[in-house]
Amino acid sequence: MIAYLCGKVLYKEANLVVLEVNGVGYELHVPLSTYYELSESELKASFYVHTYVREDAIQLFGFRTRVEKELFLRLIGVSGIGPKLALAILSGLSVEELVEAVASSDLSRLMSVPGVGRRTAERLAVELRGRVENLGILSVDGDKSRKLRSDLVSALVNLGWQQSAVEKAVDNTIRHEQRQDFEWLLKQAMKRLYSR
Repeated sequence: MIAYLCGKVLYKEANLVVLEVNGVGYELHVPLSTYYELSESELKASFYVHTYVREDAIQLFGFRTRVEKELFLRLIGVSGIGPKLALAILSGLSVEELVEAVASSDLSRLMSVPGVGRRTAERLAVELRGRVENLGILSVDGDKSRKLRSDLVSALVNLGWQQSAVEKAVDNTIRHEQRQDFEWLLKQAMKRLYSR
């Protein structure tokens, strides 16, 4: 089973990356968050991988963080959720948003993802509720984190970037940076926006 790959990005499109590792090209299905995080100039990239085996196919799913991979595994463990829908859910909501929506049983937020109806949202809320707390995403500082995210998004939109691009850059920055002060995160998010 393949669990991790590091190599050169040969090709990317929404939800798909071809990664060359030692002369072999691996096709990885990825969430949109991962696709947007890969800059055009990035020569080398690494992915946490889940190998999905069916009777008629072997598919690889790639994620930039272990938390994304863990959440994907929990999603496909929910009855009625396959890899395709799990990828759509991770593409439609950030990891933090998904965990918050599950923890608070926010069905409307879950239903905002294409392909997730009321029954699926209810199943997600019920079956995942006890299985996402140990990912360490939600903390007592949740309100502070939401305010910081909101302030970063507001500042970057006021500087002229598009809301959707800003939200993705901010979410990726908060997820990958150790420092959580406003000025540092603003600079890192701007770097991500400039490198797109």
